[in-house]
Amino acid sequence: MGKKKRAWRSGCPLNASVEILGDRWSLLIIRDMMLRGATTFKDFLEGFERIATNVLADRLKRLEQFGVIEKRMDTRDGRKTNYKLTQKGIDLAPVLTEMVLWAAEHEDTENPELVAMMKKDRKGFEAGIREEWERGRGKATMR
Repeated sequence: MGKKKRAWRSGCPLNASVEILGDRWSLLIIRDMMLRGATTFKDFLEGFERIATNVLADRLKRLEQFGVIEKRMDTRDGRKTNYKLTQKGIDLAPVLTEMVLWAAEHEDTENPELVAMMKKDRKGFEAGIREEWERGRGKATMR
């Protein structure tokens, strides 16, 4: 998929990143897809932070419009929609890893097992996420 010309507030690459991913809900949806294997609206609603349904619907639509995720109708149940990270979305794994490690270093956070796993072998951790994604599943490493 090629680059799309968009009307950003500025041409700064960081600005483009912030305009796409700049709110917590978008990043948490991507986290849940990568680490918990979330694929359905219901999966996201059951996340740790309890996103509101209207916010979730908006963020899923936005992430799809920017090509970070794609949605497909469930082949077994046509009433159900499944969401999957695109290549563009899975390429955010190193970014999210660094954000987790940064927060764990500077704030009192939970999930020390995940942090330890990331610290021990960042590249291996990210490769595992990518491998699971290529198999069509999310990596279930978080409780």
